[in-house]
Order: sequence, then C-alpha cells, then structure tokens
Amino acid sequence: MYSLSINLSQKQYNIMIEKDLLSNVGKHLASNYNNKKFVVVTDATVDALYGNILINSIANQGFLVTKVVVPAGEKSKSMAMLEYLYSKFLDFKLSRSDLIIAFGGGVVGDLVGFAASTFLRGVPYIQIPTTLLAQIDSSIGGKVAVNLSNGKNLVGSFYHPEAVFIDPKLLETLSLRVLRDGLAEVIKYSMISETTLFEDLNRYQDEQEFLANIEPIIATCCQIKQQFVEKDEKDTGVRMILNFGHTIGHAVENYFNYETYTHGEAVAIGMAHITKGSELLGITLPGTAQKLIKLIQKYGLPTTATEYDHQALLTAITLDKKNSNNGLHIIILESIGKPLIKKIQTKEMHLYL
Repeated sequence: MYSLSINLSQKQYNIMIEKDLLSNVGKHLASNYNNKKFVVVTDATVDALYGNILINSIANQGFLVTKVVVPAGEKSKSMAMLEYLYSKFLDFKLSRSDLIIAFGGGVVGDLVGFAASTFLRGVPYIQIPTTLLAQIDSSIGGKVAVNLSNGKNLVGSFYHPEAVFIDPKLLETLSLRVLRDGLAEVIKYSMISETTLFEDLNRYQDEQEFLANIEPIIATCCQIKQQFVEKDEKDTGVRMILNFGHTIGHAVENYFNYETYTHGEAVAIGMAHITKGSELLGITLPGTAQKLIKLIQKYGLPTTATEYDHQALLTAITLDKKNSNNGLHIIILESIGKPLIKKIQTKEMHLYL
C-alpha cells in the first residue's frame, strides 16, 4: 500500500493506493467521517462493473446511500448534466453535512467535483478514480470543471476532495484504448520530471509489464503532481508545467468534437507537436522529439491528428483558458526532465503546430 498527503495552506487530504481497496471503502468512511448520507455519482460503464461493490461496502456500515448514474463519455461534462445532478441532490435532500462520492474516470471526477463545489456553496466530496488517467492526474489537485461548446473546462473552480481512494485493480477491466489514454499522462510525467519513469517506460516490453508495475508507477505520478500542486495550488506558476501537451491537446479534442480522439490521445499529439516545434526553434535539445515520439508510438498513441484545418485548430487554441492579453503560456522542454514555461504571442502558436 502507498499513502501520501496533499498539504495546502487551507486544506489537507490523503491519497491511498492499494489493490482491492474498493471493497473496503465503507470501513474507511466509517473510521474517518461522521457524515450519515452519501451520494455516489458514477457512469453507466463503471456502474455495471463495480457499482454494487461500492454501494454495498458503504451500506454495510449503516450509512444511507443513493446512486446517480450518468452516461459515460466526455459529453457528460456539460451544463445540462450539472443541472441534472443538482436535481438529484435535491431529491435526496442532500445537505452540507453529507458527502458526495465521485466514482469514475476523469469526466465523472471533474463533473462531480464541480457540482460539489457549487451545490449549496460547497458539499464535501471524495474521489474514487477508476481509470489510469484519473488515478494519476485528474482526481488530484482540486481542478474541477465542465465544458462549454466553445472549449474544454471553461467553467470550473478549485475544490479539493476530502480524500482520494485509488484501487489499481480497477484498471484490469479497462480496454486497451482507455488504458493507453492514461498512459499518455504517464509519458507526460516522465518528460517533465527527473525520475526513472522515462527509462522505465522504455524498458517495459508492453502494457502487461507496465500493469505488473502499476502501483509504484501510480505512486510516482501522484508524488510528482503533489509537488506541483503544493507549490502552486491555483495554477498560476509552476503548476502550469503539468499542462505539457495540453494546449494543443485540448484544441484537438474540441476541434473533433470530443469524438475522434480521447484526452490522452490528444495530449500525446500535443506533446509531439510542441516538442518538434520547440526543437526546430532551437529551444529543445536535438533528438528530444524523436525520443518522445518513439515512446508515444511504442504504446500505440498518435503523434499527429489526421485531416484537420490548420487555421481552425489555431482558432480553437485561442479559446484556451490559459490565453490572456493576447499571450499564451506554453510548456516546452529544454530536454527530458527539464520543462520550461514560455510566454508567447498567440499568433506565434503556428510555429508549434
């Protein structure tokens, strides 16, 4: 078992990483929380696989618990689904002394976290992430949001959970594509940190060997994110480094209406493009882009989008929430493990595409 703590100026919470943790969640809740009512929000895919295990674990401790199921997929991160959750919370007479549980991947975590942050001006919640991407990234750090038709995560807040429970065993039922979706974020961490992750990912023969080492991998990624979040909770400085590949990636997702590429696939495309561009501009150590692209391709992820309008993609990038005063903060590499925050004029972004 791995355990670490996120320590912020006004908030502290623990991350627990352990196989088969899901069936014991109820006992952890009984030992640490006085809340009597719980709302579990999950998606249809996760519910079919694990919904009863979690509900029974909580109910067996004497808690009153209800479940809300939303459709799986990025389109559930919408204002309409947010309003639906509010109505369900009201039906259950949820109060600020109760607890919401986000049980799913990044979409559920972001949606439920934002709902928790805004319903009754704030109801406590817990993250139980079920995908690799959510376990190593989106469930940690308090960034919660929903999408608008104009772009991703444009309506959101910073609202930290009370705890994060990570059960790596849940990853065994992921499809290969969804597993690789999270692998893109692991690759991101390997490029922005001075750890052994980059060497490890190159050394593993395939996804099976990767999964055989999954607990320390998750712990390493969580520790990297912990360091950035504790230094820069509100994402105005060094925490922006965690957005490596995301400026282009979010634009790719939006351009293709969240239907063609997963988040991780889009981030992989973003990392490859921006590193090729920064290398051509002489900012990045020669050969870095080739090493990154080779690693991305090793795990079956794309390095470029197909059949897109260059200008339309640039327009989508201008809607990025990190865009301000006709400028954009982008994350590039000086070399592997040495990221750099660079302020550019928005019109310069074409040099990195």
